[in-house]
Amino acid sequence: MSIFHSMNVSASGLTAQRLRMDIVSSNIANAETTRATINENGEYEPYRRKVAVFGEKGRSFSHMLQHAVSKGENAGSGVKVSQIEEDESPFKLVYQPHHPDANEEGYVQLPNVDPLKEMVDLMSATRSYEANVTSINASKSMLMKALEIGK
Repeated sequence: MSIFHSMNVSASGLTAQRLRMDIVSSNIANAETTRATINENGEYEPYRRKVAVFGEKGRSFSHMLQHAVSKGENAGSGVKVSQIEEDESPFKLVYQPHHPDANEEGYVQLPNVDPLKEMVDLMSATRSYEANVTSINASKSMLMKALEIGK
């Protein structure tokens, strides 16, 4: 294991949380977009909320567990965004009969984006990002102290 292993793990967390913040900001920006995609019938559909799915960077969990048990050391190598999924929850229906995208009854399908939920996700991602920065700074400080011992 390298002396920079903890910094590499924290850096992977920074990258993943940054992408998560980008996805949340995209969701907030498209919270009122009624014409984001065209479905198989040729009709417009509203924007669908996107969510980042995290996974372990590197090998499978079972392989890492076997390695940690046999060697007695931590085999983790960080986190990554394994995929970006669309939230399949139903669209919101709002009565706006004069809207250009209203159906025959006067209802408009709006994206399944809840700005309050997005702000909570954004705050969580920001706090996680800050925690990873703090971890990197602590690792850097310990490495600097270790170098000072050799003086």
